[in-house]
Amino acid sequence: MGIAKLIVAAAIFGLLAAPASGHGFLKKLEDATGGGLGKFGIGGSSKSVGSLTDGEIDNGLKEARRVGTERLVGQLGSSGGFTNDPQVRISLPDSLRKVQSALSRFGMSGMADDLKLRLNKAAEPATLYAKKLFFDSISAMTLEDVQKIYKGPKDSATQFFRGKMTTPLKGEFRPTVNSSLSDVGAISSYDKMMGQYKSLPFVPDVKADLVNHVIDKAIAGIFLYPGREEAAIRENPAKQTTALLKKVFGK
Repeated sequence: MGIAKLIVAAAIFGLLAAPASGHGFLKKLEDATGGGLGKFGIGGSSKSVGSLTDGEIDNGLKEARRVGTERLVGQLGSSGGFTNDPQVRISLPDSLRKVQSALSRFGMSGMADDLKLRLNKAAEPATLYAKKLFFDSISAMTLEDVQKIYKGPKDSATQFFRGKMTTPLKGEFRPTVNSSLSDVGAISSYDKMMGQYKSLPFVPDVKADLVNHVIDKAIAGIFLYPGREEAAIRENPAKQTTALLKKVFGK
């Protein structure tokens, strides 16, 4: 039963990461395992786990990992992935809101708007590095991890992956964000805005760490939707739209 739980756990996070395509995800997972979910007694027959070959198990896990992250990472990593989504759109660092307010009094708030747009664009290429880390985290799951997720709070699966991935994500994101901020013109935009701000009379000194700000906001965006979808699936029977979800979370 251990391998079955691991595949179920991987499949669950696949659904959380790509809720809009959940049915397609399960179909692909079934195909990859040769009907493997049914062999676990989920949505089908109750054959033993031993009827699965190592290849079928491996294919099922790989498919769960791949399908579960492709849509999430692809969406945020595409052009406008952050800018066009108000739920994950990156705002200016708190310290720069004073700058924006001061500039707006002189009709120059557009400089702050330009910087905000470029910060969101800088996050896009970094997000693509999340895919491999999702894959690695699912592969490293233990039976104890799975049991804790099943028994945990409404966002326990999301928090598990966030806990495992945040530190390595920051490490992977940093060089890309550093480069991207320059490539998309965010550094130049920031320098121009701050130069204009410092020319105003009687304004306090202000500094901002653009790199850490973009990294933190990008990571928050990556885990926003999985957390919400997991909570909804656990709490709302209407969201348990597949045999797999009903088996795991149904009352």
